[in-house]
Amino acid sequence: MSILPDILEPGLTTVFCGSAASSASARLGAYYAGPGNRFWSALFEAGLTPSLLAPSQFRLLPDFSIGITDLAKHESGMDIALSSNAYDAGALLTKIKTYKPRHLAFTGKRPAGIFLLEALGATLKDYGEQPETIGATRIFVMPSPSGAARRWWSLEPWTKLGAIHQAAIREQGSGK
Repeated sequence: MSILPDILEPGLTTVFCGSAASSASARLGAYYAGPGNRFWSALFEAGLTPSLLAPSQFRLLPDFSIGITDLAKHESGMDIALSSNAYDAGALLTKIKTYKPRHLAFTGKRPAGIFLLEALGATLKDYGEQPETIGATRIFVMPSPSGAARRWWSLEPWTKLGAIHQAAIREQGSGK
């Protein structure tokens, strides 16, 4: 059984993928629930959601054409504490091929690097959009919102993704 449920469905614009549920998220049953995590404020500040959501409201994300999952669904904690076989790049690839979101956005370099290498045979370039795609799904890498990664934090890639996300929603609404 997964620590946190996937929030995935057809037609989503952006799906976020982290490494694994943190200890706080596992305990509280909500994504990005640690007190120092910036995920929810980043979504709002970057224009991905119209208001600031609480971690307990993660099930509302599809209302904003957003989904969420983790690369490690059966272990929780900091990346360094996860076992070497915790990550399942193949399962994520299957989910993306099944649900076909327009964008897959990793919330950190570690899950992105593991996925790109194991699922696509590619290497991580830097934050932002990657040259690889999964069908029509574009891949992005965001700075980790975790409080433990504060020294690498930048809202800029999140804001760029927010603009791309909103443009895709407008385009979809206009029938293009």
